[in-house]
Amino acid sequence: MQMFPVIAKQWYRQEWVTVAALGLWGVLFLLFWLWGRLGLLIHPNYFPLAIISGFILLGIAILQARRLAKKQVMPLQHLSLLPPSWMSWLLVVTALIGLFITPRPFNSDTAVHRGLGDGLTVTRNKPQAFRANTPPEQRTLVDWVRTLDIYPEPDAYSGLPVNVEGFAVHPASFPDDTLTLARFVITCCAADAYPVGLAVKLPQPRSQYPADQWYRVKGRMITATLDGQRQLTIQAQEVIPIPQPDNPFAT
Repeated sequence: MQMFPVIAKQWYRQEWVTVAALGLWGVLFLLFWLWGRLGLLIHPNYFPLAIISGFILLGIAILQARRLAKKQVMPLQHLSLLPPSWMSWLLVVTALIGLFITPRPFNSDTAVHRGLGDGLTVTRNKPQAFRANTPPEQRTLVDWVRTLDIYPEPDAYSGLPVNVEGFAVHPASFPDDTLTLARFVITCCAADAYPVGLAVKLPQPRSQYPADQWYRVKGRMITATLDGQRQLTIQAQEVIPIPQPDNPFAT
């Protein structure tokens, strides 16, 4: 190498850090896939892209490591706002954090913060596989919300059977016997996930149903006045605690 010894040593060390960063991110993508955690971060449509990217990053890291070990170096080009050494170490640190810290699903506080109470029945994307003629007892919580988005008159659904799942949210403005059953809908990644939900009139005070706990709610639809508005509400007949799904996001 036509370099001064000190400069060459610094550059060589930096290339190994870059290799470590690429390898760690490749391993991170693949382990999240194998551990079933990709659904906590991105829409299932993007799983193949993440998996392929993991193999590509790992392959580049292995190839570059072999060249560095044999002194057959091929510098990797960096395009970044920060110095390459800073970016490489930042990538290493964030990858290590991802390996040792499991992402947590959003909770009821996040749902309220992201506007759950402002518009329970408004969806932000056009569903691709949604069918309004699905039998009521087979509709998911998101199906019901999308049905209301098409025809928002709550009386039209009174008496229909309901069997839905979601996590409990306790809106401060609701009576003590009413909570919101909610889910987050993901369109691209967790950063753009938004909450939807339906009010549930409970057979007991809602203090018996902790916030963030997941439930399967069976009952029938009624119309109730909440926050001064007529809203489609589930008159619960059964409220059954269930484990949180492996992928808590709806699509």
